Order: sequence, then structure tokens, then C-alpha cells
Amino acid sequence: MLRSEASDSAERADFDRDLERLALMGDPVRRALYRHVVEQGDYVGRDGAAAALGIARSLAAFHLDKLADEGLLEFVYRRPEGRTGPGAGRPAKLYRRSGRELAISLPHRDYQLLAELLAGALGPDLPPDVGLRLTDAARRTGAALAVEARRLAAWRPSRRRLVEAGLEVLRRQGFEPRSCDGQVTLRNCPFQAVAFAHRSVVCPMNRGLIEGFVEGLRVRGVTVTCQPSGDGCCVTLRFDS
Repeated sequence: MLRSEASDSAERADFDRDLERLALMGDPVRRALYRHVVEQGDYVGRDGAAAALGIARSLAAFHLDKLADEGLLEFVYRRPEGRTGPGAGRPAKLYRRSGRELAISLPHRDYQLLAELLAGALGPDLPPDVGLRLTDAARRTGAALAVEARRLAAWRPSRRRLVEAGLEVLRRQGFEPRSCDGQVTLRNCPFQAVAFAHRSVVCPMNRGLIEGFVEGLRVRGVTVTCQPSGDGCCVTLRFDS
């Protein structure tokens, strides 16, 4: 079926719009504010963002609103906790990352479509030998990432340094690790677009990748669990004290 001129025109318009959104990140202050909001994992106010970056509140508000206007952040109006009634003041505008995904490839490539085709062909009921091969491949990839982490941690690193280097490598891969009370949650699933429709294929493979990573990192007392969730990665790491 031939594509219509209207369809081609709409696709070009969407592509141009995505380029404009990505161009927003060319400003270093705006980029730093976006990173700060993402790292918090929750709604962030203008005052807190400005203080974190050491800039004026008005400048932080300007850039946060630009990011929100383009759909890269979402926002709500909320009063500070514990304040209610007429004297509570005006609700503050709070921001967090939106669910919008942006990916630009020149020339055009569609690796997500390829991954969806492969995952769909494998189907929900993987033959045991196929599932095993996928897991083994994922574990080898995780082990290769662990080599990168150990190199980053330098010669004869401490356990703490190894953990820090490991989290940095996971961060570079898009997992957005967050540590709290001896547990590391991975707040972003880099494979979410495919995992949403093919969890039975992607989640075990993802767990194998993280298990291979932990084994290659050679840090004792780390437990890997997998529980499919909403926006975040299905894998959680728990570190024994």
C-alpha cells in the first residue's frame, strides 16, 4: 500500500518536532535542570531545583516551564505538606519527568521495531532451550558491563568503590539506579517499549543481564530479584550490610 502525501507530511512534521525538543537540551542550564528532576524520582519544586543548581529561582522556573511546554516534564500544583486552609499559601508548581520518549536517528533506523518483531516471533511460551540461550547471552553482556565497571573502579578497589562504579555503569545504560536502605531500585527500564508487550521474553533476559553483571562485578552479599512493575525496571538489587 502506497503512503499518502498527508502521511509523509505528518511524519516529517513529527520528526521536525522531535528535533526541536532535543534542541532544547543544548542549553547547559536546561540540561542540568532536566537531569536534576530525573535524579530525584519524584516531583521537584522551583525553589529546590534552583538551590540544587545554584541559580536564580526565576531562571529555574523559565527553563522548567520550557521543558514542560515541550512535554519533556509534567507538572502539578500542590501545597507544601502540612499546610491547609486559607493561610496555607498558593499551591506550588512541581515538576517530574514525563513518559514521553525521544529518539532521533540519522539516517532513520528503527531498532525498536526490530526488537518487537523478534520478541513477537519468540512468543509468550519460549521453548526451554531458546529461553536458556537468551539468558546466557544476556548474562555474557552483563559480565562485559561488569568489566567496564571494574575498570572504572581502578586497581584493587574497595567494596564501596566497586558498588559505586557498578551503579555508574548501570546509570550509563539508562537504568537510573537509586539506592535507599541497602536496596537499589532501577527506576527506568531501557527496554520498556518492548517489555510492555513482551514481558515473558524481555524480563527474564533483563534479569539475566543484571545477574551476569553482579557476578562479574564480584561484590559479595548482593541479591537480585525480579518483579514486573510499572514504569521502572523489573529488577531490584539488595546489598547485605
